[in-house]
Amino acid sequence: MNDVLKRIEQYKVVPVVVLENTDHAAPLAKALTGGGLPCAEVTFRTAAAEASIRLMKQTCPEMLVGAGTVINMEQVERALHAGAEFIVSPGFDSEIVDYCLVNHIPVLPGCVTPTEVIRAVKRGMHVVKFFPAEQYGGVDTIRALASAFPGLRFMPTGGIGPSNLKEYLRCDKVFACGGSWMVKKELIAAGNFDRIRELTRGAVRTASHVRG
Repeated sequence: MNDVLKRIEQYKVVPVVVLENTDHAAPLAKALTGGGLPCAEVTFRTAAAEASIRLMKQTCPEMLVGAGTVINMEQVERALHAGAEFIVSPGFDSEIVDYCLVNHIPVLPGCVTPTEVIRAVKRGMHVVKFFPAEQYGGVDTIRALASAFPGLRFMPTGGIGPSNLKEYLRCDKVFACGGSWMVKKELIAAGNFDRIRELTRGAVRTASHVRG
């Protein structure tokens, strides 16, 4: 579990991917890897998610591929069967979290209130998701929550892009950032994987400039 979280921290940015067509999974995996970010959170918002996770891992075995927007145990099981290496949920679901912790599966539940954070801390968690980040106060809220829960760090997702990525990464309570600006649905649908590779390289440069 710790190895996966360490890799996410090293990458600093996690592309949040929505795939409508499994034909795009392989070229997207190559574009992200070629852009220097061999990592993706494939959201379970579409019927193509499960197969896409499998195809991305087959195409680029070195990639760290997780499942996002996971809201029930059926999705957890399907994601893991497809090869997902971590689970991300938009909120705190005790059943999902407890199952993952017992089975040593890295899990990042969404926590934006002190009550949700306490649930995570009681389970010994050190990293949680913060979603939707901008709508819930961004870096200021993260710092406020972190002041009451020393040792806990956050992976903000939602409303993060080139204009504010540096601001988030400058906060030491931010573990890594999730974002979709380099993998926008229209770019994927158009098959513009060269542009995705270019935007991914830009994200890597920005993150490296802040954290080395």
